[in-house]
Amino acid sequence: MNNALEPAIKYSIGVEYVGSADGQLNCPKGLAFDRTRGRLYVSDNYNHRVQVFSSDDGSLIGKFGSLGGDLGQCQRPWNLAIDYDNERIFVSEYANHRVQAWSLNDHSPLLTIGHRGSNPLEFLLPRGVAIDEHRRRIIIVDTANHRLQVLSLLDLSFLFSIGGHSQSNRPREFNLPSNVVVDRDRHRIIVSDTGNNRVQVLSSTDGSFLFEFGCEGKGPGQFFFPYGLCIDNADRIIVSDTNNRRLQAFTHEGQYISSFDCGTPSPAGVAFEHDRGLIAFLAGHRVHVIGANQWLPNTFVWMPYRHRYAPSSIKQAVETVTMIRSLVHESALSMAPNELLFEIFAYL
Repeated sequence: MNNALEPAIKYSIGVEYVGSADGQLNCPKGLAFDRTRGRLYVSDNYNHRVQVFSSDDGSLIGKFGSLGGDLGQCQRPWNLAIDYDNERIFVSEYANHRVQAWSLNDHSPLLTIGHRGSNPLEFLLPRGVAIDEHRRRIIIVDTANHRLQVLSLLDLSFLFSIGGHSQSNRPREFNLPSNVVVDRDRHRIIVSDTGNNRVQVLSSTDGSFLFEFGCEGKGPGQFFFPYGLCIDNADRIIVSDTNNRRLQAFTHEGQYISSFDCGTPSPAGVAFEHDRGLIAFLAGHRVHVIGANQWLPNTFVWMPYRHRYAPSSIKQAVETVTMIRSLVHESALSMAPNELLFEIFAYL
């Protein structure tokens, strides 16, 4: 990594050692930013709970879950995904072989999906989970069955699976996949195929294979146990390359851009906060939050459908454009789009 680009840590959560007190963590595995409420959810794996922090400064807001197999309990929660339309958060439970949904409003338990097995709607050590907002689907990484299961968000019925025929390195097959993220702009599913040391990119329409990138190694663009995934505002794919102790960034076509040395302990889950360009990653028993634009250039790209302050009417949009034209110097109109956006954000 180029040390001149090393992002400053804005804040950290937890302590260096194992802890079970409020705000402390024990081998956390997953992260999710709630873009509408300013929250950061952390799956506190061996404490069998999810803790909720402010995404502004990492202060503790609350927690939910306890050890067990009943509704409202969990065993080794692994990853998280937010369903904004129905105001619920889905949590994969590694040791309960299921996924559980909780209310985003009061964190009350709502329902569970699945149990141990290899049939549709059955799971074996599930890890990743993601929401396809465009197609109203939930995608679950059924890790030890070496497959993804795709369900309808409307009634949580089974739609189709991807992979699962065997532990394989063929396209559209997996070897202990860990995480999944949806690229809604390009209608794609991106999967960390951990045991094969690669990332696969599939169509979110039918799961067909598009391309893959990465191979085993320590060089740029290579992986040794790729785990967490997220997509930033410039559509770059960020991968936590766990056993190489770094984050790596790639273009949406899978071309290597840059890496960020995380040191020890090794990074696990990773998440991106779109409003302020923050990257959160897990390392050991802590969460670190960094400013992405100090590592990756042009991180802030205004996307109205993602932005909580997006104009809600044509009139507001016109008023916003008029204000921007009055604030931005005429010379800025010749700037590249991302440069111009930085100028605009300086006034907002």
